[in-house]
Formats: sequence, structure tokens, C-alpha cells
Amino acid sequence: MIEYRNIVLERDDNLPVLIDVFSDEGTDNKSVVIFSHGYKGYKDWGAWNQVAKEFAKAGFIFVKFNFSHNGGTIENPIDFPDLEAFGKNTYSKELNDLGFVIDEIVSNDLISSLYADLNRIYIIGHSRGGGISLLKAAQDKRVKKLCTWASVSDFESRFPRGEDMKKWKEKGIMYVLNGRTKQEMPHYFQFYEDFVKNEKTLNISGNLQSINIPTLIIHGKDDKSVNFSEAEFLHENIRNSELIPIENTEHTFDVVHPWNEVKLPKAMAAVVKLTIDFLSRM
Repeated sequence: MIEYRNIVLERDDNLPVLIDVFSDEGTDNKSVVIFSHGYKGYKDWGAWNQVAKEFAKAGFIFVKFNFSHNGGTIENPIDFPDLEAFGKNTYSKELNDLGFVIDEIVSNDLISSLYADLNRIYIIGHSRGGGISLLKAAQDKRVKKLCTWASVSDFESRFPRGEDMKKWKEKGIMYVLNGRTKQEMPHYFQFYEDFVKNEKTLNISGNLQSINIPTLIIHGKDDKSVNFSEAEFLHENIRNSELIPIENTEHTFDVVHPWNEVKLPKAMAAVVKLTIDFLSRM
């Protein structure tokens, strides 16, 4: 197993992006899988490292990364030491980050040295990362297959309404409690302003008809964070899609953080196997 952890991708006009790369040592012409984490997430959350190893063992190059404004830093990519960056995040920045990672994969000697087939770039997104992946798949022809895990189907409905929206605009900031870390996590009002400014690009439902690649939608039937009906909506509106419900599991498919087990929980193991089978089809 080849593992490169915490590779720093610098850029002049924005914060750097931190990536991990996993691959086996023997296979030629390997497809590249790029994984996008969700809201209040990061590349090292829970069992994502174990997931990466399963894909590598199956013959893929697996790349996972931190969104540039997810609240992590180069020195401390786990949890949220940089809440100011978190507060300045936008959906546009996350979409640009994913595009930047694809650009780097296409041009980076490290990836090509692992015998990558750059004509087979696949993307997986969990939760909010699923929404970003949907947009990227609709807009970037380099993406050949798409998988969503517990993905959102809409961004606009997740903004505050009524009096809460009014207070957010007046104060210029609102806070969301992180139940695990107990941090009050800021969101500046520019988050909403950026969405309005770029609504055509960031409107998931308006972009679904442009997704013409094979798409796998996996969702827990008991998901309380993103209702299963959102997966059904995606399936109804993406022409070349498959929907697979996972019974008796919620938003993270029984993974928690920290994940100290060697094996994946049954639900996540099923998600990984189903995704590998789907991506392995010619």
C-alpha cells in the first residue's frame, strides 16, 4: 500500500488545499477516485482512512482532501483551529476547490507516477460534499462517474428563513454549535450573498439535467440529517442514475469520530463495496 498524507497544494490566490493519496503498488491504468467530505467534516474524520485503503486495495487511486475553508490548517488538519476561515467559506469556494484538485491530479507527476488513467476520473461526495460533487459532475466533462453518499439535493433550503435570516443579515454573522467539539462555529453573511450572486451555478436542482454520466446514489433510510426523500429527488432527476437505500442506518452509515476499529461497520462496508462494484463496471 502506497500512502501519501497531507500533501500541500499551494496556490497564489487562495488558501492551500491539503490532500491524501492512497494506491496499491501493482496495478496499471488505475482509475482515480476523488472524495469530498461534508459540512463540519474533514478528510481524516471517522473511518475515511479505512475507506481510502479499501478503494486502494480494489485497484483505485483514492484521493481525499480538505476543503480550503473547512476550518482546518496545514499544521492541524483535524477539527477546526481556524474558525475565521470556516466563517468565510462558501459553496463557490468548495466547488472551486474540487476543480482545483482535479486540475492538480491531471497535471501532477505524483499521480501519473502511480499509473493513473486520467481518462477515468470519478468523484464521490458525502453529505454537503455530495452536493458539491453533483455540481462538479454537471459542469466538468473530465468527471466520468459520480457517487453520492447521503447527499443533499439542495443548498438554498438550508439557509435560515424569516426572522433568523433578518438577524443574520443585521449582525453579519451567525453561529452554529458543533455538538462534538462544543465550538461555536461562525458563518458570515457573505456565505448567503455568494450563493445569491452565483445561484445559477450553485443551484443543484437546476444542474441535475446536465449530469449525463453514470451516477450512483446511496442513502441511509433512517438518515435524520438529510432525509431519504432527497436521494429520491436526485434519482428522479438524474437520467442515468441508480438509487440504493441502506436499511437501518443514518447519515454516516454507523461511522463515528473517532473511529478506532480496524474494520468498517457493516453499513459503511456495504456502501464501499457497492461503490467499488459500480466504479469497476466498464
